[in-house]
Amino acid sequence: MTMKNIDAVIFDWAGTTIDYGCFAPLLVFIKIFEDRGISITTDEAREPMGLLKIEHIRALTQMENVRNQWIERYGSKPTEQDIVNMNEEFEAKLFEVLPDFTDPIPGVLEVVKELRDRGVKIGSTTGYTREMMNIVAECSKEKGYAPDFYTTAEDVKEGRPYPWMIYHNAMNLGVYPVTRMIKVGDTVSDMLEGRNAGITTIGVILGSSVLGLTLEEVNIMAPDQLELKIDAARETFMEAGAHYVIDSMDELVPLIDALEKQTEVLI
Repeated sequence: MTMKNIDAVIFDWAGTTIDYGCFAPLLVFIKIFEDRGISITTDEAREPMGLLKIEHIRALTQMENVRNQWIERYGSKPTEQDIVNMNEEFEAKLFEVLPDFTDPIPGVLEVVKELRDRGVKIGSTTGYTREMMNIVAECSKEKGYAPDFYTTAEDVKEGRPYPWMIYHNAMNLGVYPVTRMIKVGDTVSDMLEGRNAGITTIGVILGSSVLGLTLEEVNIMAPDQLELKIDAARETFMEAGAHYVIDSMDELVPLIDALEKQTEVLI
């Protein structure tokens, strides 16, 4: 089968194609605040997920709970220098663990192969920096996942929620008009990025930062409890602007088949 309307799929990385549950950055975000005597919850740490990492840290410092703890401990709100210092510490710690969080999420390799067999190009965007991606991309390639192109916020004017990384993919993959691409991601910022680019935007739940569970937790969780969490994640994606939400990557190709039957890709 050859695609008629869809020339490329633009995937996110951590939580979408690799690192089930998006845990590499999560644990480090919590640690750098903990080192400063500030306690943040996993939900708080995940909320800005998908942004460039320094912007993620900045967003965390603007949360009421975090800001109030900081003021109580240090007598003032976090400064820009505090944010820069935490980002430097974040990067140093993340580089140590990144290679351990590059396993492809179940179903990804099969889906990518199927898409390529149909002539679809594989692009990607990320909240990781270029230096981080040098590690992530190489480790992921060794494990079987390598998109045709990837870009970071450092390669364009601004990262998510702005659409520039998607447009950078379009230019380098040679896809025009941009509506012949689909965005697939696992965070609110992914949904905003896709919608702001004017392309069909799909949220994927299992393995996502929004769901926030390990594969082991998913496998042992009571079905009714898991379904409640999946429903909550679906609602989060829809509220963020997703055109479609799928439970797992296995559902992506059938959804694309359905879109191909339409005369135009949804915009």
